Amino acid sequence: MADPPLAALIMAGGLGTRMRSAVPKHFHPILGRRLVDWVIGSALATGAAPVVVVASPSGRDEFDGEQVAIAVQEEPLGTGDAARSARPALAGYSGDVLVLSGDTPLLTPELLRALLETHRAEQAAATILTAMPADPRRYGRIVRDDSGSVVRIVEGTDATSDELAISEINSSIYAFRSDALWPALEQLQPKNVQGELYLTDAIAVLVEGGAHVAAHVSPDPDETEGVNTRVELAIAAAILRDRINEQHMLAGVTIVDPASTWIDPTVEIAEDVTINPFTVLRGRTRIGEGADIHAHTVAVDAEIGKRAIVGPFCYLRPGTSLGESSKAGTYVEIKNSRIGDRTKVPHLSYIGDADVGENTNIGAGNITANYSHRPGEPKKRTMIGSNVRTAIHNGFIAPVEVGDGAWIAAGSVITKDVPPGALAIARPHQENKEGYAARQQRDE
Repeated sequence: MADPPLAALIMAGGLGTRMRSAVPKHFHPILGRRLVDWVIGSALATGAAPVVVVASPSGRDEFDGEQVAIAVQEEPLGTGDAARSARPALAGYSGDVLVLSGDTPLLTPELLRALLETHRAEQAAATILTAMPADPRRYGRIVRDDSGSVVRIVEGTDATSDELAISEINSSIYAFRSDALWPALEQLQPKNVQGELYLTDAIAVLVEGGAHVAAHVSPDPDETEGVNTRVELAIAAAILRDRINEQHMLAGVTIVDPASTWIDPTVEIAEDVTINPFTVLRGRTRIGEGADIHAHTVAVDAEIGKRAIVGPFCYLRPGTSLGESSKAGTYVEIKNSRIGDRTKVPHLSYIGDADVGENTNIGAGNITANYSHRPGEPKKRTMIGSNVRTAIHNGFIAPVEVGDGAWIAAGSVITKDVPPGALAIARPHQENKEGYAARQQRDE
């Protein structure tokens, strides 16, 4: 049996002045995504289609048009007006509508499905997602009748002492029947000089019209929390971090110190990987079975092979691919490079735009130099073969190729190709000037 039709409306047009930022609140990053992207992801995971984001005029081009439809709230005239703005994008749609706030990144698809189950079981015109936090603060309180139906939402600033004693609060997340939502929105009237319309008043319109309004209490009040300040942004990020780390640990990953380990939701980690403290894994990073990630490692859009060893103090930038049983060690930075199986870059090196074969050892202090002084000219690549042995303080000026089995002498800067099996020496001969130090002292 097909699921009942479901659409989602996400309000993301506000500026969020309490963030004290030139960046609109909904676009602030949190664990590799913007605030609003977490909400979009939860809405899509429920199967909602279409998903409509209500944006400001300046934010209309900030979304992926393949995932969501965009409605524009031309002026910031309140949540009720924002919901009204989405109606053209849902023209002809008949079914349930989730109305979500774009600043609630902790919201999960499971909680939204539970809200919908209550909404449909109660055959309600609207169902409010509520919570019972330890500190209700000045959130709107949910007033119910003896049957459990919602009678009204009382704003915290308007509540009496008895109403403030109510522990159930409004999360500003709702499920509506579309045939109840649009007529209720049309009846909204401004209650302030700014002419703003509030979505909570749509609940009052429905109740006054005799419609049944239900409520679903979130088991975890954290899931309904919105982000309005950078303090709250940090709190939400920590909760998301803990969720992600828990999923990896339950799937067979050892995370030595979860509180200091930050992993984006798009990272893939196989079983028996060990991640040590102060590690950051971002983007599309993938880590193979049995790899060991040491402390203070940062990996962004990198691929780490099975049983590879990384760090400590290692930076793997986008485009890095480490082969099986390879090593990228202490104070090593690798960018847009392929490192072969069992190849080691143990310490103090920068490898950028390079291809390194299997079973090669890169000595300490090696650098591939590929910068072009000509504007727009693409960077050249350095090619280092298999079974190569480089020494300390080697530089490779791209484009250059080092053949399989070659050796590089210490302190050499390689500007020409090195044949397979050769020893390349590119440095001046040592010259000792006897008595030089004494002469310098006499001249001072």
